[in-house]
Amino acid sequence: MLRRWSRAVTPISKFGSHSHLNFVKDATRQGYAGVAHAPMMEEKPQPPVVNLDKMFWSKPCSLALSRDSPLRVEEPDYQGIKRFMLKLMMFYSKQSKSIRGANVVYRRIVSQVDKPPIYEVFNLEKTFKTTFSLLVLHMWLCLRRLKQDGKEGVEFGQYLYEIYNHDVELRVSKAGVNLLLTKWMKELEKIFYGNIVAYDTAILPQAKPGDFSNAIWRNIFSEDGSSTQDDAASQSVQALARYARREVSCMTLTDKEALYSGNFMFTSLKHENRSGKGPQ
Repeated sequence: MLRRWSRAVTPISKFGSHSHLNFVKDATRQGYAGVAHAPMMEEKPQPPVVNLDKMFWSKPCSLALSRDSPLRVEEPDYQGIKRFMLKLMMFYSKQSKSIRGANVVYRRIVSQVDKPPIYEVFNLEKTFKTTFSLLVLHMWLCLRRLKQDGKEGVEFGQYLYEIYNHDVELRVSKAGVNLLLTKWMKELEKIFYGNIVAYDTAILPQAKPGDFSNAIWRNIFSEDGSSTQDDAASQSVQALARYARREVSCMTLTDKEALYSGNFMFTSLKHENRSGKGPQ
């Protein structure tokens, strides 16, 4: 699976590198004597040091948004002739409501994965590979919770997966891969299912204690397919594994209404960074 990663992602990651190399070559042709003195820069305050060992130990809780939260997304409540016409157009059908809900859920995933905090906290470089891997991890968190609701959850999960798949296709195209797009999408689909199986297996009660963190390392941190964790990344790997395990429990505690409407938020990494506590 990891060797397949290098085949699928390497062409994507190469885009934009040539212009950078040309710039470096042009810059090195200049003599040092022709370079102006750099102006004195005021020192900027450094961000607080993240103590990963003290993060994600707090007791799991529901991720549902409160009723008065400004972040809630409510179903449109049309009245009169407009509501009647929308009913005729199946706007209020179970399928339509599920599709709208799945769109909101996916926006919650993207909000967590696309913003800087998750890369800053876990010391990750924001590349196509890491973003894709984090998307898959959060998709797994949602799909795993949905499976607990049986057939209804599986059907909702299918809508969510279709939205995710369309978004990944757009991301691949944006990265510059237009030729053989279908081929790359098939490779990424294999990686997606490989990661999902790895997480499902590693979190089983009979799994070994280090299995889940090893899966996190292989799927998100490892660049060359090595199964041996890098000592320098060990703290980040363990912290991300704790975060994911805690989110699994939080998702289980999140009620069905909040889940299917998308009215929940993943744990705020900024908040954890400020107020994280040690083992309890």
